[in-house]
Amino acid sequence: MRRRALGSGRSRTPIARARGEPRTMDTATPVPETAASPGTGAVAYRAAVLDDVPVVVALVESAYRGDASRAGWTTEADILDGRRTDPEGVAAVITAPGSVLLLVERDGAVVACCQLEHRGGAAYFGMFAVRPELQGAGLGKLIIAEAERRVRELWDVREMHMTVITVREELIAWYERRGYRRTGETSPFPYGDERFGLPRRDDLRFELLVKPLV
Repeated sequence: MRRRALGSGRSRTPIARARGEPRTMDTATPVPETAASPGTGAVAYRAAVLDDVPVVVALVESAYRGDASRAGWTTEADILDGRRTDPEGVAAVITAPGSVLLLVERDGAVVACCQLEHRGGAAYFGMFAVRPELQGAGLGKLIIAEAERRVRELWDVREMHMTVITVREELIAWYERRGYRRTGETSPFPYGDERFGLPRRDDLRFELLVKPLV
């Protein structure tokens, strides 16, 4: 999935809000895990802070780049070399207005993350990464469901948007099973911009996927 340098938490003081205004995010919310997966204990969610940047960079790189990422099924190692993100990009996601970098912890360790960004009447979902050895056991389903719940609560939005590289058919099919639909609306891959990786093929494009949140 496309790395967003400009967006997708920051601490906010809870205040009374009008409909549609953002709410503060819980610092850490334990959620019992119901899916079978490696490890023990519940998962907890919290908004990232700048001290978390090195951990997030390592997590994202491990899920998408290099041979180590092949331990999971989300790897992009066959289509992209180079980096997936960098400290500056992650810091920008954490500090951007209307953006939350949600961390998922188990037994005190960060095991996954995702970006949530407010875009008018919709939220954007990005920078989704799960430790390779924990993939394929149901954790991703729990995280995306929690992300959808949170954007409804935070921003009162009615849709979740994301962009996925079109050649990643298995990943797109996974999102379709979660209720996302392909729109046919595509955008070019930023060839020549090494912040997004070094492409190994010349046909990469992003497609917008959308899910109504009801």
